[in-house]
Parts: sequence; C-alpha cells; structure tokens
Amino acid sequence: MMNTAEFDDEGFLINLDSWDEKLATQIAKNENITLSPAHLEIIHTLRTFYREHEVALANRPFVKLIKNTYGPDKGNSIYLMTLFPESPAKIAAKIAGLPKPANCL
Repeated sequence: MMNTAEFDDEGFLINLDSWDEKLATQIAKNENITLSPAHLEIIHTLRTFYREHEVALANRPFVKLIKNTYGPDKGNSIYLMTLFPESPAKIAAKIAGLPKPANCL
C-alpha cells in the first residue's frame, strides 16, 4: 500500500484515522473497482454515519440509509450492486475504511 495503513487479514483498515480518498482508491483497485463520484458519495455517507453511530451497516440497513439520504433511485440493492459488486455493504465499508459490518461473510 502507498501509505503506512495497516489492514486486518480480510483487508479491512485497522486505524480508521489513516483513511483518505487516495487510500480508498487503492483499496477499491484491489477490489477491481474504479472509484467514481457516485462511489465517493456513498462512501462519505457511510463514513459520516459511522462517525455518528459507530456502526458499520449490514446490507439491509445500508440500503435503507442510502434510500433515506438519496431517495429510491440510489437506495436500492440493484444500484448499489452496480457500484459495489457481490456484497455492497461489505465492499463499501472496506473502501470507506470502516470495520467489517456484522452479518457480512
């Protein structure tokens, strides 16, 4: 990695304060994702929620947060799967530098 960030054995950032967009770009690249403004919008929303509640959201509450924040066009599983394939909550949390959400395999 480019900076001195440390990761757990699943690739989740250990120290949330070492996160920045440059690191997010690198983590996303490792997941075969090229970050766009649409990705960053979701990532910053997750980081804000985490700072306020200290919870990394699993899929259902993650979709609900995005729906409540941006409306039904973005707050749905299909849209989020296009941005973060396979497991949107898990991949978005990883790129956002957050802990792995509970109930995410």
